Amino acid sequence: MKTDLKDSALILVDIQNDFCPGGALAVEEGDQIVDPVNRLLPHFPLVISTQDWHPANHVSFKAQGGPWPPHCVQGTRGAELHPDLATETIAHYLRKASSPDKDDYSEFEGKDDQGRSLDQVLKSHNVKRIFAVGLATDYCVLATVLEGLKLGYEVVAITDSMRAVNVEPEDGARALRQMSEAGANLVTSDDILENGEPDREPR
Repeated sequence: MKTDLKDSALILVDIQNDFCPGGALAVEEGDQIVDPVNRLLPHFPLVISTQDWHPANHVSFKAQGGPWPPHCVQGTRGAELHPDLATETIAHYLRKASSPDKDDYSEFEGKDDQGRSLDQVLKSHNVKRIFAVGLATDYCVLATVLEGLKLGYEVVAITDSMRAVNVEPEDGARALRQMSEAGANLVTSDDILENGEPDREPR
């Protein structure tokens, strides 16, 4: 099967220090996705990176009654992208959950530096299909995949380039089933690397 990557975008979901080992809300093996993601980057005509970007008093933090420890606080090292992530081909950066009283899991709720949503950015590039990688499978990746499908995109989840929080042991596997049942195509990075078209088109 030939994977035609024209009209496609690769979405890097929250590959941030706080979600990797040693971070405030570490996902087990979260840093192990960086290498396959880096290998994928040259194959895509458009790459978009997203970040959690929380204020220190964010509603999702335990001190405010939320479920999580403080993480990805604006301006901190924990909120930065993993240092080994190759950023040269990233065309757009979006940040989400940046106000104290609103939490977001879907990257479609984020905004770029011009105030545009992910949907607006994708439409400006005539993207029809999105490929999702990142952290974490059972939260922000899942929400992004499901929202993308609702908005009419063809969505592909690259399963070896994501990791799950697994609050419950099967949460990651359950999230992948949800994606598949909703209409997403589940593939591995090898499927793309073996079949993809590496020539980037200017955007």
